[in-house]
Amino acid sequence: MDVAYLQLTKCLFNFNSTHHHPLSVLSKVSISNPRDYEHNARRSLRPRARNMCLASSSDTLVSGKSSSPTVASKKDHEFEEEEDLKSWMHTNGLPPCKVVLKDRKAYDSRHLHIHYVAASEDLQAGDTVFCVPNSLVVTLERVLGNETIAELLTTNKLSELACLALYLMYEKKQGKESVWYPYIRELDRQRGRGQLAVESPLLWSESELDYLTGSPVKDEVLERAEGIRREYSELDTVWFMAGSLFQQYPFDIPTEAFSFEIFKQAFVAVQSCVVHLQNVSLARRFALVPLGPPLLTYRSNSKAMLTAVDGGVQLVVDRSYLAGQSIVVWCGPQPNSKLLINYGFVDDDNPYDRVMVEAALNTEDPQYQEKRLVAQRNGRLTIQTFQVKVGKERETVLDMLPYMRLGYVSDPLEMESVISSQGPVCPVSPCMEYAVLDQLATYFTERLAGYLTTLSEDEALLAECDIDPKKRVATQLLRCEKKILSRCLEATVDLINQLPDLSLSPCPSTKMKTNLVSLNM
Repeated sequence: MDVAYLQLTKCLFNFNSTHHHPLSVLSKVSISNPRDYEHNARRSLRPRARNMCLASSSDTLVSGKSSSPTVASKKDHEFEEEEDLKSWMHTNGLPPCKVVLKDRKAYDSRHLHIHYVAASEDLQAGDTVFCVPNSLVVTLERVLGNETIAELLTTNKLSELACLALYLMYEKKQGKESVWYPYIRELDRQRGRGQLAVESPLLWSESELDYLTGSPVKDEVLERAEGIRREYSELDTVWFMAGSLFQQYPFDIPTEAFSFEIFKQAFVAVQSCVVHLQNVSLARRFALVPLGPPLLTYRSNSKAMLTAVDGGVQLVVDRSYLAGQSIVVWCGPQPNSKLLINYGFVDDDNPYDRVMVEAALNTEDPQYQEKRLVAQRNGRLTIQTFQVKVGKERETVLDMLPYMRLGYVSDPLEMESVISSQGPVCPVSPCMEYAVLDQLATYFTERLAGYLTTLSEDEALLAECDIDPKKRVATQLLRCEKKILSRCLEATVDLINQLPDLSLSPCPSTKMKTNLVSLNM
């Protein structure tokens, strides 16, 4: 080949750029707290079976589909419920606070209004607005009665969410006799709905999941649902191992007391409101806080967090509020895919949003072992996941190029040069660079074509007023994904346009793509 080689400062492996933040996150993830599930639940005791727990139409912590009446006829009753919840918290040790509970109208008129926490007076950044005492906080330490047992179960059997859901399901069966009755009733009212009053896709029907066609989130939801089913199969084992549960509910074997659908509803409800506390023991790190989410509104750009203090969990606000304004807290560095699955909403201004691109070296490549060693030497895997963060699309494309180029090396002498290379600078021909960028451009184009709608069609749909809430939030997610992918495509095409005119010195007809890197969502 007569084409002169270019010395590119960001070729084969240059990992010193500030945009590189490796995280071992795959495009398809399982349940929020992955475990090695063993299908070995024992039933060493067979007490008499109880009837499945049936709830009223407005209950959803352990119930099926809701058919609640319209909200208009419930206004006075809702006010009484709010007072009951507040008086219950104060009776159990909640000190005076600077918040009130207000109502937000649900999108679906069949559902009751959802409550939210608002400022009861004008607030300034740094104000402590409430401190919920530990007597009102549900943790695994309280549920299982033993910190060691709690850590053992959640390490080997179940996620914290499953254990908390199981406990609340048992408590709900006690009705008004349960000390947690007012809190459970509030969770039932919320129905696992987030701040947009939309349920997690884990509770969507098959046809509603089709709203997510083209997004890896659809498969992610199905995987998470299967993970919940595996956890359900382990409930009986946990029930027997946890002495406090066994003693308190001796005749209620979990899978006989609760159907899978009821457990799934409870799991999602708990998932929507659990708080991950920092600097506490493992048995206390996941907590249910009555004034926490979903009553608090999540916002990606907030810095306020619920924090554990001596004797309770407090919230210090990070901004000023006028009386009556909704209080917002940080939801952690979660992309919109996680916000939708966990809480049922999408943040259009989420600075932590991202999509995943999975690249893999070709195992059929005769030089696969050599390339694997080169990749490992430079901190990459044979199956490498790249996070395309919003606003960092061009940087991520540049970060992918060294890994992609490795797949195109075919000449043994070139491979030896790559192996012996000590620095970040290596020779890359325009022909190879074009082939690499062309593969990337094709990948992003095909991925965008996998959606049922275009960006402009999404914008038009979201401009409508009467769109189904679930379809609206799904379209918001797809729009965010498409914007990131479109910017990746634009960056790739721009890099192609910067290459020398190959028509003046065409590339030789070789099997350049024989050993290329494969790309997946």
